[in-house]
Amino acid sequence: MNSLRELYKIGKGPSSSHTMGPYSAARLFGDRHTDAARFEVTLYGSLAATGKGHMTDAAIQEVLEPIGPVEIVWEPSHFLEYHPNGMLFKAFGADDALLEEWTVYSIGGGALSEGPGKELSRSGEVYELNTLADIIQWCDNNGRSFWEYVDVCEGPDIWDYLQEIWEAMKASVERGLNHEGRLPGPLNLARKASVYYVKALGYQPNLRSRGLVFAYALAVSEENASGGQIVTAPTCGSSGVLPGVLYHLAKGHAFTDTKILHALATAGLIGNVVKQNASISGAEVGCQGEVGVACAMASGAACQLFGGSPYQVEYAAEMGLEHHLGMTCDPVCGLVQIPCIERNAFAATRALDSNVYSAFSDGRHRISFDHVVEVMKQTGKDLPSLYKETSAGGLALKYQNK
Repeated sequence: MNSLRELYKIGKGPSSSHTMGPYSAARLFGDRHTDAARFEVTLYGSLAATGKGHMTDAAIQEVLEPIGPVEIVWEPSHFLEYHPNGMLFKAFGADDALLEEWTVYSIGGGALSEGPGKELSRSGEVYELNTLADIIQWCDNNGRSFWEYVDVCEGPDIWDYLQEIWEAMKASVERGLNHEGRLPGPLNLARKASVYYVKALGYQPNLRSRGLVFAYALAVSEENASGGQIVTAPTCGSSGVLPGVLYHLAKGHAFTDTKILHALATAGLIGNVVKQNASISGAEVGCQGEVGVACAMASGAACQLFGGSPYQVEYAAEMGLEHHLGMTCDPVCGLVQIPCIERNAFAATRALDSNVYSAFSDGRHRISFDHVVEVMKQTGKDLPSLYKETSAGGLALKYQNK
């Protein structure tokens, strides 16, 4: 598996696969053709179907238009074989001769690939073990925790990086709590985080706690939906879950930054296992690969913070993902707003419930996290394309028909 630096990325929303990925691809291609006279970029499948709502064209044009004019070609019904988020970049010279054409895929979480086994990774393979079962066995053999496996594999520099990630997460929560008004786009959706935060403070402790988690997760998701700076955890569309949970626990239980960074490491390890063995792309496996994985990450992180054993952490993560199996990705109008924002808030509270349920157990259970990952991957393959970030079915279709 790759470094957690490839999973946690600081960037602008609203979508890691539809905005951050194409932006990065355009930068790589533009750097190779600084003297090009013009560009043509064809977007396929899911990228074309919901690209305008996700600002895919704007992200590409922002990079390439300072070099030369950019033509965007939309092919929503044409799905390339490797991945639904395919792009074909073409650069032309002054005589309109083709300089280069490059096919690349945005595979989720802002990551890029040129095809099977050709992920464009900056870190290379960092982790030798690729399943949670193998990592738990390592923990047993060495008397260590998940975060210590991260430390061994990544080295001490990872903690400075995770501190930067944590600061960015906190900043996105706090910006979101202070922002009011409507979100961009035709839905005219009002921000809710600020109101939820104020209302939560008026309740008794039990309901206040739940309301604050809602507020924190909403805050980040609304920042993402407005194109603000967030952290992929593991994606932009699911970026509110883990920060919402960790911010709530840091505030409410006075966990130190060191403890939070250890939780971030464990959460990242969980997300990395899914990315390695299945997918975190809504266009490939539906929202179970985004919000479901984010819930698993937050569940494991919360369990560790409250003293859970590696077995209990694995159980919490398993529940967080299992209870999102089959979740479709059907964004209304192609925007990362409905149902995405609300799903982040609910997944954050489900993560806390998964922690509590696991804490009551001894960590032993029948269905392993790794098995749920396999099932999630197959379920994603079985879902029709209209339920995988194309806005062609589900909630998106019914809303448009009203």
